[in-house]
Amino acid sequence: MYAQRKTTTGRLTRGPNSCAKYRTLRFHPRTQFARPSKPLARNAGVILQRPNQRYIFCVSGDFIKVYSTATEECVHILQGHRNLVTGIQLNPNNHLQLYSCSVDGTIKLWDYIDGILIKTFRVGCELHALFTLSHAEDSVFVTINKEKPDVFQLASVKLPKSSSQEIEAKELSFVLDYVNQSPKCIAFGNEGEYVAAVRDFYLSVYFFKKKTTTRFTLSSSRNKKHARNNFTCVTCHPKEDCIATGHKDGKIRLWRNFDDEKKYTYTCLHWHHDLVMDLAFSVTGSSLLSGGRESVLVEWREAAEKNKEFLPRLGATIEHISVSPAGDLFCTSHSDNKITIIHRNLEASAVIQGLVKDRSIFTGLMIDPRTKALVLNGKPGHLQFYSLQSDKQLYNLDIIQQEYINDSGLIQIELTKAAFGCYGNWLATVEQRQEKETELELQMKLWMYNKKTQGFVLNTKVNMPHEDHITALCFCNAEKSESSTLVTASKDGHFKVWILTDDSDIYKKAVGWTCDFVGSYHKYQATNCCFSEDGSLLAVSFEEIVTIWDSETWELKCTFCQRAGKIRHLCFGRLTCSKYLLGVTENGILCCWNLLSCALEWSTKLNVRVMEPDPNSENIAAIAQSSVASDLFVFKPSEPRPLYIQKNICREEVLWGVFVPRDVPESFTSEAYQWLNRSQFYFLTKSQSLLTFSTQCPEEKLTPTSKQLLAEESLPTTPFYFLLGKHRKEQQNDKLNEALENELVQLPLTENIPAISELLRTPAHVLPSASFLCSMFVNSLLLSKETKSAEEHPDDVDMVEEKESDDSDEENNFTEKIQDTNNTDLEEDIIYQLSKSEEKELKKFRKVDYSWIAAL
Repeated sequence: MYAQRKTTTGRLTRGPNSCAKYRTLRFHPRTQFARPSKPLARNAGVILQRPNQRYIFCVSGDFIKVYSTATEECVHILQGHRNLVTGIQLNPNNHLQLYSCSVDGTIKLWDYIDGILIKTFRVGCELHALFTLSHAEDSVFVTINKEKPDVFQLASVKLPKSSSQEIEAKELSFVLDYVNQSPKCIAFGNEGEYVAAVRDFYLSVYFFKKKTTTRFTLSSSRNKKHARNNFTCVTCHPKEDCIATGHKDGKIRLWRNFDDEKKYTYTCLHWHHDLVMDLAFSVTGSSLLSGGRESVLVEWREAAEKNKEFLPRLGATIEHISVSPAGDLFCTSHSDNKITIIHRNLEASAVIQGLVKDRSIFTGLMIDPRTKALVLNGKPGHLQFYSLQSDKQLYNLDIIQQEYINDSGLIQIELTKAAFGCYGNWLATVEQRQEKETELELQMKLWMYNKKTQGFVLNTKVNMPHEDHITALCFCNAEKSESSTLVTASKDGHFKVWILTDDSDIYKKAVGWTCDFVGSYHKYQATNCCFSEDGSLLAVSFEEIVTIWDSETWELKCTFCQRAGKIRHLCFGRLTCSKYLLGVTENGILCCWNLLSCALEWSTKLNVRVMEPDPNSENIAAIAQSSVASDLFVFKPSEPRPLYIQKNICREEVLWGVFVPRDVPESFTSEAYQWLNRSQFYFLTKSQSLLTFSTQCPEEKLTPTSKQLLAEESLPTTPFYFLLGKHRKEQQNDKLNEALENELVQLPLTENIPAISELLRTPAHVLPSASFLCSMFVNSLLLSKETKSAEEHPDDVDMVEEKESDDSDEENNFTEKIQDTNNTDLEEDIIYQLSKSEEKELKKFRKVDYSWIAAL
């Protein structure tokens, strides 16, 4: 059970029986794949295919996620490792079990159908890859680290048999020395007769029966012909003695007769223009799959240069390739945190998309006010909208709207800033490209939300809104704000106020954005800007000075000067703390100013990298970077003492953070966690891992539908399965019919309704007008909830007659009142006097119960 607990020293450690205080959502999984029941060459993800079961196992940080290939739903999250999971493999002797290894030095055996941890083997050293063989029942192969940090070895670990759940596995035997850390650089071939490993310019093949090693070396000279001979990956033919290796120059070499260093031969296949990221043979070995930075899956049939098939436009670099045991499915893992499931005929059938990994997150973390989705940089030139509740990507918004060219030497257009405003009705984005210092291309776009298309449409485009880089932009999101306002700050020393104006012409009505005010302060660079909660004040920082402006007149009200470095972050207090303004300097000083007294309220020495206010409370979260790790502080501006302190929240630097309002507030009894009642705090690390604080483990967050799907798919195809499946379907149909009977109103048979029978029997040419029949026809179909059968109330006729007389009196009184009221107004027309027959028709409509409309 993966959990964290706080010890007496305040450091965050992990214990097997403790209650989780925060959870990690690892965002870029090492999704490598492997083939069960065969010599495995990949070990961070598996496709398992049986007659009624198809699962993908994917490593995601400290967890292992189990996906269904049919529904693309995550059906289980296996948690128990205390550090990064580096390899997973199916148990070759039991396909219902899964092995995993981690940097924490343990190998775990799982029952992935029920999500249960069976055994834990403590090896004691860091494990970087895992391999299993069918004939080696009591041992597995792992990659371990020697004394030097960059020297790795392939070793065999004997797994002792014991009834206890946690066992020590200290018996290791070394197989190969000087191997690569990546599991893609080691492969077992011909049912485990030999193992091939590549590193740098060397290929090593170890034969288990002969216990000999054969080594091959490629030229490493610096001339153009041999400059990029480096090995990048290796795989072995499932039935023949053939080894395929990928290289940095894009070539693929097929090695044969490698049992002799003098008689070996190899042939070259070349299509990729850049390094080959991964290779995989099909189940029969008739074709070879390769992938790289071109985002194209290449199938080399019969391993021939002429017989190539392509699956292009997969969206991102192919990092890992896997083949299902039956051979009818391929699977690719991509650098943008995506898994693509592909049919044997090279047609993509499904995509499992995680949070897209970009080169760098410039926009920070934002929350879409409409969908409550997390918004940040996605694919190049795109904004991704990611649902945190369902852990799925909703959609990508193309901002730059240009074709992306994957070239490392090309300077790309970057999406650098984005902000939501006016309850999600507007989105502002900034994109830039700078090839030289004097050649800056800058563009600001404002997008309007279209209710018909349920998406954002470009409204205004501003070329070069500033003469230098834009450092910040913010909307005025006050509830009582009369007009939409946007502020941008730039290194050119100015901040500009943009307002929404009427841009209509004779052809159509339209609105657009225009610059309304330009402000500056002594030609200093503007670094930050933010509005107060009510929108009355605007704070703009100019290097070391903070200026306060009136948002109605744009007059400078006051300034705060803190000679402790440039201002890095600014934010106003909220609710009862709205009179405070907080700022963070580059020299590690956190300041709090009182806007009423225009004086410094308090300050402290704290190297804050992230500061985010909670929109639903007065709390502010600040993440400080120390020499060891990142620490979290939660406080109110009005109180100098923090409400909550958490040391070592992660092992790396935190770049961004955001509060996500909860749909249903929590009720934490502990005062230390009451700051999480209304909002949940997420933060993004330097390696683009998304983390959050939560009281639920990832397995508990899975939807009941996913768990039900896993339970149904786990049934074997036996005669009992068909009986049980039929019985379950009958039960579900019975429940559905009962629910429908309870919800639907029972209507009488049409043959017993005189109006319908008369309508159907009478010739059409003698029927009265449709307007006359409409009221009678509709009246015959509607039933009152209070109406009962004649058998229950034999005196219904008398009751109806009495009610009609009462209704007639009320109707007459009501008609007289209407006439008296309208006669007083001479400008209105005289009300039409109804005949007795028309009044009777109206009385019938008054008796009809229309309460059924409310249920629609």
